[in-house]
Amino acid sequence: MSLPACPQCNSEYVYEDQSMLICPECAHEWNPNEEVVDEDALILKDANGNLLAEGDKVTLAKDLKVKGSSQVLKVGTKATIKRFVDGDHDIDCKVDGAGDMMLKSKFVKKA
Repeated sequence: MSLPACPQCNSEYVYEDQSMLICPECAHEWNPNEEVVDEDALILKDANGNLLAEGDKVTLAKDLKVKGSSQVLKVGTKATIKRFVDGDHDIDCKVDGAGDMMLKSKFVKKA
């Protein structure tokens, strides 16, 4: 019987202890029957506390000035989330009428 490699360090020296698998090299323990959760994944919420996902349609919750321009994005402007990024502006999206932009999740509402 072959056991899977350690998900943390990819060590092949994994052993079984009751229902858990244990890696002797990095001391990582996991249950092979449980769903794997990516702890590094970004979890973002909109202005109302709803979870956001890539590909969601959102609307702006307040007027936003576009930096380096005299343009103002009005409340209710629609956008589509392309991806999440680390940083102050955590959503990379395509805003209707303005093109690709970076927005903060606290200024959008899920449509």
